[in-house]
Amino acid sequence: MFKLVQLLDDAEVRALRDIAAAGQFVDGKISNPHSTIKNNLQLHDAQAYERSSKILLDAMVRNPDFMEFSFPARIAPPLLTRYKPGMHYGLHPDAAYIPLPDGQLRTDVSCTVFLGDPADYDGGALHVQLGNADLRFKEAPGVAIVYPSHTLHEVEPVTRGERLVAITFIQSLIPDVAHRNLMYELNEVAALEGGKMDPENYTRLQAVQYQLLRMWRR
Repeated sequence: MFKLVQLLDDAEVRALRDIAAAGQFVDGKISNPHSTIKNNLQLHDAQAYERSSKILLDAMVRNPDFMEFSFPARIAPPLLTRYKPGMHYGLHPDAAYIPLPDGQLRTDVSCTVFLGDPADYDGGALHVQLGNADLRFKEAPGVAIVYPSHTLHEVEPVTRGERLVAITFIQSLIPDVAHRNLMYELNEVAALEGGKMDPENYTRLQAVQYQLLRMWRR
């Protein structure tokens, strides 16, 4: 299960584009030197990284759709990545853990935030395999796609222009994807229908929600 979220407003998108335009980018293999399928660029500028990460993290934690879908316990500082013509990232799942200064983060949920206008580049779709479905995403600036980190996905080759996105990984309070999806659906139904329910039955529903969260939270 995946979710599209309108994460950033126009001003935030412009700010991130400006940071990218002025920042230093290096070969993306700096963070995965043994990869044979990674061919992109990533921001390598401490001050720019700090500024861009703050804009993105602030947007994430204030966005109810993002928070209620991913149940974040920790979020890796988002990283700006760039793809020029000929660049791509072959089919892969995301690593189970990534190192951070405060310790390893378990990657339960992955997130790509689109920053470029899809009309400004050809190719470069995020291709996601979900079961038997092949899904491709080239979303409007400011839209994020959130999906389980074990999902096989790739960035298809860019043939014109430049693909600019931010990526991050989330360690979820509910690591099991099936449990997380059920909890999300239950919470959605409770939010939409709770006001129409008999108060006693709504209280019982809340008790189920809270007990499942206690059982599934890690």
